[in-house]
Amino acid sequence: MHGFANPARFLRLARWLTPLLLGSGLLLASGALLWGLLVVPPDRLMGDTVRILFIHVPCVWLGMAGWSTIAISSLVELVWRHPLAAISGRAAAVPGAAFTAMGLATGSIWGRPTWGTWWVWDGRLTSFLILLFLYFGYIALANAAQRDAAAGSGANRVTAIFGIVGAINIPIINRSVVWWNSLHQPPSITMGKSSIDGTFLWPLLFAAVGFSLIFGGVVLARMRMLLADIQAEARLRRKAMA
Repeated sequence: MHGFANPARFLRLARWLTPLLLGSGLLLASGALLWGLLVVPPDRLMGDTVRILFIHVPCVWLGMAGWSTIAISSLVELVWRHPLAAISGRAAAVPGAAFTAMGLATGSIWGRPTWGTWWVWDGRLTSFLILLFLYFGYIALANAAQRDAAAGSGANRVTAIFGIVGAINIPIINRSVVWWNSLHQPPSITMGKSSIDGTFLWPLLFAAVGFSLIFGGVVLARMRMLLADIQAEARLRRKAMA
């Protein structure tokens, strides 16, 4: 891990890995969505409405995965002072928030014909909405810390602590349909087994992998952008002091 603490070494890796992840992710996700929309038959109970599954589920997974990335990056930043940890957390926040918002939107669209309502305040939906607000809070804190350079590591430390504390919501989202009575269906995919028929499961898995590759590519692209901003700001400061 410390081998990539050098920004120059990281940038050399990210330069070719970013387009590879984005290109393969777009190809895989597009193929999976076409598979789900054009090949998969309608569900016996939900009909064609089930096709939103191939967008909704990957978005929800990546919404939680995005905050998990923030929490791990924050822990690495606090414990090991890894120079790229804060940058990786900031880079994951915006795409994580975007996938969370898409998960909420597609869930509401799916819920209207399935439940007869756009929204219910049950455990799963409420905890996932809280996740979106946590993203907004983290992004605001990270931006404030970046602007206030005089605050130094103290402001970054507050942001990292917020990233770790916010991770408490991830297991709540995951187990909410088990702990509380909910309109939302119980977990369909668990460790080692699935209640989803293979006709729907395989395109769903391909879609999840494709969206995950896109997420990884976007995070790397944002890390490169943030590093470029930091380097440009450092050069301006050196010129101002000369």
